[in-house]
Amino acid sequence: MATDTSRTARQRDIEHWDPEDVEAWESGGRQIAKRNLIWSVVAEHVGFSVWSIWSVMVLFMPQNVYGIDAAGKFYLVAMPTLIGAFMRIPYTIAPARFGGRNWTIVSALLLLIPTLLALYFMKNPASYTTYMVIAAFAGLGGGNFASSMTNINAFYPQRLKGWALGLNAGGGNIGVPVIQLIGLLVIATLGNTRPEIVCAVYLVAISVAALGAAMNMDNLRNQKSNLGALVEALRFKHSWVMSFLYIGTFGSFIGFSFAFGQVLQINYLASGDNAAQASLHAAQIAFLGPLLGSIARPFGGKLADRIGGGRITLYTFVAMMFAAGILVAAGTLDDAQQGAPSGGQMVGYVAGFMLLFVLSGIGNGSTYKMIPSIFEAKAQGRDDLDREGKAAWSRAMSGALIGFAGAVGALGGVFINIVLRASYVSDAKSATTAFWVFLVFYVVCAVVTWFVFLRLREQRAHSGEHVGRASTPVPAG
Repeated sequence: MATDTSRTARQRDIEHWDPEDVEAWESGGRQIAKRNLIWSVVAEHVGFSVWSIWSVMVLFMPQNVYGIDAAGKFYLVAMPTLIGAFMRIPYTIAPARFGGRNWTIVSALLLLIPTLLALYFMKNPASYTTYMVIAAFAGLGGGNFASSMTNINAFYPQRLKGWALGLNAGGGNIGVPVIQLIGLLVIATLGNTRPEIVCAVYLVAISVAALGAAMNMDNLRNQKSNLGALVEALRFKHSWVMSFLYIGTFGSFIGFSFAFGQVLQINYLASGDNAAQASLHAAQIAFLGPLLGSIARPFGGKLADRIGGGRITLYTFVAMMFAAGILVAAGTLDDAQQGAPSGGQMVGYVAGFMLLFVLSGIGNGSTYKMIPSIFEAKAQGRDDLDREGKAAWSRAMSGALIGFAGAVGALGGVFINIVLRASYVSDAKSATTAFWVFLVFYVVCAVVTWFVFLRLREQRAHSGEHVGRASTPVPAG
């Protein structure tokens, strides 16, 4: 393993990297990994902000100026989520193919495209189709997560992956509330007519992220993550199960992050606010949810390191069922009366969403701890590989699945926005039906987690069965 002392200003490649080598890790590897983690977080943070830029831009788009109603805005914020989900597949492969440092620079600079497009067309209103196309380019920011997580997964040893991946993802996720907070500051000081200021801030942030990656990150040249690794990873049942569960955790986080401001704005408009007031009131609250979810994510990983990813994930889904139940109760009471929601019902809406944000953050951390644990356990059954070969196989499988699960999970964000839109345009014209759908889905996720990762483990523990090569361990995380 290379150390800082062996690295010159012109040398950015590390030919051999083994984070499981404790001596090398303590003698310099830890510092290298930490430096790469810091700038990976910065770049991913900016990527998440640009990915969610349209959750902010819609607050600057009164219907009488842009001609887009609330239902159309749900599609507009869903488009980046959809494109970002598909971008995560090639972005997963990119760090090993081009180098983590090199790809971080390129992926950061690509964010200039959606940011410049948003800046121009927010000042020059165009057709709804044009905005849908522009929003699709923001999906480039969604791909950054997959490449960043795959890269950092390779830098850290198994015993520290939960915390490192949780910190990396949480620092990236926090880009969502940060851009919403910047939007709030602009709306609060200048009104909802100056969206170009938000875009200008991110042109600077993108430049800082690209420059920081160029100066401080490294390429690991002994990593293998390609389509072959992804195909091999998807042969395992647990890969598909983890991808499904990630819909419930990350899909909830990103979907609610994009939709929460819209839900609040609709309720404030119903209460009699004009467009500017509704935008301000929604922005004052909307950023808090993604902020809490982002902060919670590293702690989800840390809890998974200590207790087990399977258990923490199960507890999280059970708690999400109750949080969704709060939304169902608030929505049912709201539907039963005429007019705008009462103060108590608004408190119920906000409390339910805030709990879902925190819990989805915890679940994000725990599920991503489970992925490397699963393949670490499976690697022990590979008698055809030596210790280093098992570690390399485990990292390749984990890295491939992290990107794929991230892509599938992001589709959950599309699902949330489409379900909310369908609920609002239905005869009831409220979100209550959508809340019921979310509740049922969390029940399914809890049952799947228990059945696949905890039930079989408990049965084997009770029977005293020895799990060897013929029966791959079922890790709890």
